[in-house]
Amino acid sequence: MANCIINHGLTSFILVVWMAINIFLFLWFYFFYDLGEQFYYTRHLLGSALAWARAPAAVLNFNCLLILLPVCRNLLSLIRGSFMCCGRTMRKQLDKNLSFHKLVAYMIALMTAVHMIAHLLNVEWYNNSRQGVYDKLSTALSNLEDTDNTTYLNPIRITDIDPQQIPTYFVFTTIAGLTGVIITLALILIITSSMEVIRRNYFEVFWYTHHLFIIFFAGLVFHGAGRIVRSQQTTTPPHNVTFCKDRSDEWGRIPECPLPQFAGGFPQTWMWVIGPMILYICERLLRFIRYMQRVTYRKIVMRPSKVLELQLVKSGFKMEVGQYVFLNCPAISQLEWHPFTMTSAPEEDFFSVHIRSAGDWTDKLIDIVQQLPEGAQGPKMGVDGPFGTASEDVFDYEVSMLVGAGIGVTPFASILKSIWYKFKDSNPKLRTRKIYFYWLCRETHAFEWFADLLQVLEKEMEERGMGNFLTYKLYLTGWDQSTANHVKVRFDEDTDVVTGLKQKTQYGRPIWDKEFEQVRKENPTSVVGTFLCGPAALAKVLEKKCAKFSDVDPRKTKFYFNKENF
Repeated sequence: MANCIINHGLTSFILVVWMAINIFLFLWFYFFYDLGEQFYYTRHLLGSALAWARAPAAVLNFNCLLILLPVCRNLLSLIRGSFMCCGRTMRKQLDKNLSFHKLVAYMIALMTAVHMIAHLLNVEWYNNSRQGVYDKLSTALSNLEDTDNTTYLNPIRITDIDPQQIPTYFVFTTIAGLTGVIITLALILIITSSMEVIRRNYFEVFWYTHHLFIIFFAGLVFHGAGRIVRSQQTTTPPHNVTFCKDRSDEWGRIPECPLPQFAGGFPQTWMWVIGPMILYICERLLRFIRYMQRVTYRKIVMRPSKVLELQLVKSGFKMEVGQYVFLNCPAISQLEWHPFTMTSAPEEDFFSVHIRSAGDWTDKLIDIVQQLPEGAQGPKMGVDGPFGTASEDVFDYEVSMLVGAGIGVTPFASILKSIWYKFKDSNPKLRTRKIYFYWLCRETHAFEWFADLLQVLEKEMEERGMGNFLTYKLYLTGWDQSTANHVKVRFDEDTDVVTGLKQKTQYGRPIWDKEFEQVRKENPTSVVGTFLCGPAALAKVLEKKCAKFSDVDPRKTKFYFNKENF
C-alpha cells in the first residue's frame, strides 16, 4: 500500500478531485432543476427527464473545458519547464496527458448519451402535451403563445403536420436539435475511430476524423442558443404556483393568478470552453509558425530492417534528451503530423530521428527517400517541437533503468549519446552514476544501427576506468534455426556474433524479478528511475515490479516508473 501511494498517490488524488467535481456538478444541477420552484411547470410537462437532461449538460461543460488542455503540447512543455524546480512526481503527471484526455473523452461520451436520451424523451413529452394527451394543466401550459402579454413554455409550436412527424421535424429544424444531431454524430465518429485497432492500422482515419472536434466545438457553442429549456419568471403581481396550478381556466382573470411568464436560460457553454479554445488556437498558430521555418537535411541513411535515419538542421532548434518532434511531409499529406523521438544528443549541431516502416505514411516517406539521387535534399519537411517526455528526467536519478522494445530504443539513443558527450567533456553536473540498459528485439537486423553507439560507449567507459557505469543487456525475442546454428558455431568468440559487442546477446525475454532484485542489491540506498519506451503490456509488468521491489523505508531503494506517451 505504501509503495502504491508513493507511485500513484498524486495521480489518484487528481482523479479523485476530478471525479468529485463531476459528481458535485451532476448532483447540484440535478437538484436545482428537480426542486427549483421556477421549474415547477416545466417539470409538470417533462417529469424527471428535465433534471436528467440538465445535470449531464453541466458535467459536459466542465469536461469540454478540460478535453483540449492535455493536447496543447506547447502548453504542457511550458508547464513542464516551470516545474523543473518542483518534485518529479508533479512532472510525471504531465506524461499522462493522453490517458487523462481519454478519460475525459469517456466522461463526455457517457454524459452525451444520458443528455441525448433524456432530451429525446423531453421532445416526445412536449409533443404529447401539445396534442392534449395529458391533463388540463399540461394542455394549458402548452397552449401559451408568444404575445404581448404571454410567453410560451412548450417549444413545440407547430400543430399543422402529422403529430407523429413533429418530434423529427422539431429535432432537425431547431438550433438545439440540429446542433445536437451534428455534435452527436461528430462525437461518435471521433470515438469509434480512436479505438486501438483503428489508430494502429489506419492512423490516417484516426487523424482526419479526430479533427471533427472543430465541428463538435462549433456546434457546442451554438447548442444552447435555442433556449429550449424554459423557466418561470417573476411577475407583478406574482403567479403563485401552489394556488394557481389547479386554476388554469382562471389565469389572467383573477389577480392571484396572472398569466405565467417563461424565458429560456442564458447559454453558458461558450463561457466554459472559450478559454481552452483560445489556448488551442494559439497552440495551432505556434505550430504553423514552426512549420513555415526552413528545415534542411544534413544526412539521410537507410538502416537495416527498413529503418530510415534523418539528420535535420533547423535554425534556433534546441532540444533535451528523450524529447520528440512532430513531422509533416507535404508531399505525402498537408495535414498529417506524426510524432518521432529524437535520437540525437543536445550536444550535437543537428537533430535526428529514426523512422521504422509502420504504416502508409512511413512507407511513402521511405519510398520517396529511396528514389532520391545520391546527395540530394529530401522532401520538404515541417517540424513542430521539441516536446518534453518522461525521459527528460533521466539525469535526475542516481540510477536509471532504460528499457526499450524494438524501435522504442530511440529515446535512449539520445540519452546514451548525451552521456558519451558529458564524459568526453568531463561534465561535473552529471549526477547519474549507474545506468542499466535493456533492449528487446524480434530480429537480429534491428540491433545493427544501434550497436555502433554501444561499441563507442563501451570503449569510452573502459578508457576512463568506468566499465561499471553502463550495464546493458540485449535480448533477441525471435530467431530461426539458421541464427541458432550460427550462434552455436561462434559461441566461444570474445565478441557477440549478432552485435559485435563484448556483452553477449541473450535469447528470450528478461526475467524481470531477477533483474530488479539485482539492481536493488547493487544499489541498496538509491532512487532508481525506470524508463520504458515500448508496448502497454510491458508497461504494466514493469510498473508492478517497481511497486514490488520498492522499499517502504525512505533510506532504501525505491523504483519510480516512467513511460513514454505519444
